[in-house]
Formats: sequence, structure tokens, C-alpha cells
Amino acid sequence: MASRRVFLRQALAAGVWYGAVGRSFAQASSPEVLGQGDFRYRVVPGWGVLDEKTPVNDCHGLARTLDGHIVLLTNHVANNVIFYDEAGKLANKWTGTKFPGAHGLSLAPYRNKATLFITDLSLHTVTRFALSGEQLGEWRLPANTGKYAKASEYRPSWTLHRADGEFYVLDGYGKDYILHYAADGSFKRLLGGPEGGIVHWGPHGGMIDTDPRPEADSAEAMLIAMSDQQHLLRLDLDGKKLGQTDLPGGNPRQIRRFGQHYVVAHLADNWPKDRNSRGFLSILDRDLRVVSNIAGSAPVYDASGKLLTMKHTADVFLHPHDVLANPDGSLVVAQFASGRTYPLKLERL
Repeated sequence: MASRRVFLRQALAAGVWYGAVGRSFAQASSPEVLGQGDFRYRVVPGWGVLDEKTPVNDCHGLARTLDGHIVLLTNHVANNVIFYDEAGKLANKWTGTKFPGAHGLSLAPYRNKATLFITDLSLHTVTRFALSGEQLGEWRLPANTGKYAKASEYRPSWTLHRADGEFYVLDGYGKDYILHYAADGSFKRLLGGPEGGIVHWGPHGGMIDTDPRPEADSAEAMLIAMSDQQHLLRLDLDGKKLGQTDLPGGNPRQIRRFGQHYVVAHLADNWPKDRNSRGFLSILDRDLRVVSNIAGSAPVYDASGKLLTMKHTADVFLHPHDVLANPDGSLVVAQFASGRTYPLKLERL
């Protein structure tokens, strides 16, 4: 009961702050050209904006189905999951689910069908759904890990999925462990955590990355957006550190494949010190070097190869939380604490 009261107090305080942010931030419609080099974009005006019958709070996660629908996860319990068509119009929504702490969204196959994994910070759960909204499975904190004094310490932020059905859960708002599950959903082991060199606040989002290059350190690895630590972390599937990519001035909340590149959503350039600071997107090449910053400063590397501090330069985004790359090169951006704004679409120029 006490933990519920604490959560409600935090939610009320956040609501006051979000309301203040919302009064100063409207849905972006800037005609400005954003980014540098081969990766330049412009906002598509009005894309994704719905009416009062389909409200959002924070827009946390994105996915794209095989039929081209774009799936949005919001923590508005009236419609946690919203499906858009490619034109940004409402295609479907779930009204029966109730996830007040909805955070991470992943699309993954299960029994030869696409399913959605949702993490909830306040319910301390990972849940698998059919695209229709039918619940197919739920995972809470496994018993007897020896690392958690109580279940409420577990606050899963995102799931990472292998092609064989195995998956990993990032406890990014809890104790920073990575929970490894078999394809049948059975718990296998804990990885990471403080003793594994994972720093709080750190493992927020990520992906299983497959690198086809013969010289790669690992053919398959976890690539994790380490949020407030301002870097990406590459781990093998046993949790061993393979590499780190520093992104000074960024706050990487999610990283996605973008053809032979990657795209990273940075929450803000001075978070958490300044919670009104704004974010941007980064495009990285296959060696994880930044080649363009969308609504951010042009990337500059010094003579030693060190990336200099980046910052936002155009008031287009407030707090990017997830980004989705479409086959045509366009991007869709979901934002946290941004005045209940709908996702933004950016067309590539």
C-alpha cells in the first residue's frame, strides 16, 4: 500500500511538470531542414495527430508490423496501444488493456506469428500479446534470484529478442540486471547488474545486433542504449563487455537498425540536470560513428577520434524516447514528457 501511495505522489508531481511542459511545447510542424550530409529530414505536418477520442500521455515505444502498420505504445490507459496506417491515420487501438506504466514495446515472432512485448514500470511486468490484443504470456520478477529484496525493485524497461525466440529483459529502472529467457519463456539466468559493470541509470533500450562482417567481435550481440551514462554498450550474449561508444551530450534511450546504419533517440542534451533541455536524433554508421544529428549539431571528431559534445540546435523535438526507421528512409519519433503530443514523422530529403 505504501509503495502505491509513493507511486501516486510521483505521478501527481509528474503530471504538474508535464502540464507545464505541454503549455510551452506544441506538436512540431517546422519546415526546417534537419540533419547533415546524406541524412537530412523535414517534419511531415500533421502526421499521426488524432482527436480527443484517442488521447496519449507519454509516447514511449514504436514498432512496425509486416503489413505496414506503425504501432505506438503510450501510458494512457484509455488506449495503451494505437495502430497507425502509413498515412498517419488511426487503423486500430486497444481499449481493454490497462498499463499505467507502459514503457517498452518490441515486436517479436511467436509460433510463426508476430507478437508485441510490453514492459510496465509500475506493474513490474513483461507481457506478450497477439496483435489483436489477446494476452499470450506474462513475466514478473523470477523467484530466488538472490538480487532483489522485494518484487517492486524490479522495473523492466525494454525487451531484446533473438531470431530463435530467446529474449532478454533490461531492468533499466530497477537494479540494472539483464534477465535472460529461453524461447519457451522459462527464466535462464541474470546477467549484468553492478557486478557486471552496468551502471545506474543505464540499460534503457536496445536490440540484438547481427554483424555479418568476419572481423566482428561477435556475430550476435546486445547493443544497449545506456541513457544517462551517455554511451552505447555492446555485450555478447553472456553479458561480457565487447565495446563502448561514447555519445557526449546525448542521452540515448533507444537504438534501431536503419539499413546499414543505426538511428538513436536522445532524450535531451542536458538530462537529467535540466529536464526542460531538448533532445535530437543521431544517425550512426556501421562502425557506430555519428554521421548526422537531426535537430542537433553536426558531429565533430577530434584528431584522436573522440566525438565532441553534441547538442540540440532546432526546437523540433522535446524528449525523443523511441524512433522507428521505415523502409522508405522516413523516421517516426515517439516522445516522453512532451505535452501529450502524438508521434512525429520525418521525411528524408
